[in-house]
Amino acid sequence: MIRLPAYLDEITSFYAVEVFQAAKALEAQGRSIVHLEFGEPDFPTPAVVTEAAIEALRRGATRYTHSLGIPELRQTICEYHNAKYGLALEPEQVLVSAGSSVLMALVMLMLLEPGDEVLLADPTYACYANFVRLAHGVPVSVPIRESEGFQLDPAAVKAKITPRTRALLICSPANPTGVVMRPEVLQELAGLGVPIVSDEIYHGLAYGGRERSILEFTDNALVLNGYSKFFAMTGWRLGYLLFPRELMPTVMRLHQNVMISAPDFPQYAAIAAMREAVPTCEGYVKEYDRRRLYVIERLGKIGLPLHYEPAGAFYVFADARHIEPNSLKLSMEILNETGVAVTPGFDFGPGGEGYLRFSYANSLENITEALDRLEGFLARRSRG
Repeated sequence: MIRLPAYLDEITSFYAVEVFQAAKALEAQGRSIVHLEFGEPDFPTPAVVTEAAIEALRRGATRYTHSLGIPELRQTICEYHNAKYGLALEPEQVLVSAGSSVLMALVMLMLLEPGDEVLLADPTYACYANFVRLAHGVPVSVPIRESEGFQLDPAAVKAKITPRTRALLICSPANPTGVVMRPEVLQELAGLGVPIVSDEIYHGLAYGGRERSILEFTDNALVLNGYSKFFAMTGWRLGYLLFPRELMPTVMRLHQNVMISAPDFPQYAAIAAMREAVPTCEGYVKEYDRRRLYVIERLGKIGLPLHYEPAGAFYVFADARHIEPNSLKLSMEILNETGVAVTPGFDFGPGGEGYLRFSYANSLENITEALDRLEGFLARRSRG
């Protein structure tokens, strides 16, 4: 018998995937399913990106690369961030890898010894706490509330800091709430003296004002980003880490052992994305915003009003506790009775229980159909 370590029992399921799998099983039976559970752009990868990858393949870009990533891509990443955020990054501060999830795991392995703590918002992205646990660390929750706009309170963060605190992990625009953190909040968090790990994968997806990078406020930070969301490249599995210069030898050594290098030809696609595809992707953002406004208005009309502003990413987080406090039970009931797949809020921590996450990374036609079905479901349920 293979003996598994006990700590793996603490690794929770990713219930967005559980709902997706249940939805696919219903589809296999011939049911019509509308998917609002996943944060995956429905737009195609811009053609200029795909063409760059094809050309790279034709040139034979199918081999190992520099462990940090090809120099031209790292230079492009620096130029992109320096221009957008007013920074002075250099290529030696960039690591490219096979998606930001791999990089998050690497960051936790680099920062934590057994028993060390990482502060997390609650609710927050479902997998963060598991990345901490995989590095034998302890996730420590800092509650955020809809009544306070789902903004992290720096005073509440400060109250959770102990001698074992090694990092604060933030995400803005946020998953699952779609909240963009206010600059003054980022400034205060940066002043707490705790290293900040900032997941900026939803940067570029902000409505009504630009999002801010934590690197505008402090150098005591590690930033994760990638191409999945803004550039509509989820399946390309390419992300990058921005880090203080003095960490480069350790970062490179760890990555050499874990991944050797990022895949070759997708890195040339990423160069094309940053240099040529931004206008196309900004067009995608305009359509996301149109959907966002529709979803907010429509949810309010059917009995799921929001009391905060989801101004980024492509999610809204609706309080459904007055309908059913068990969010997994309610999401499965909605799926089975209406064919609409949404993510249960408890997936994102105890503070999310009773909420439902709706993704508007789907066509307006499909979203309208989903909310029509949900409206009928809620009306029937209220009658009895």
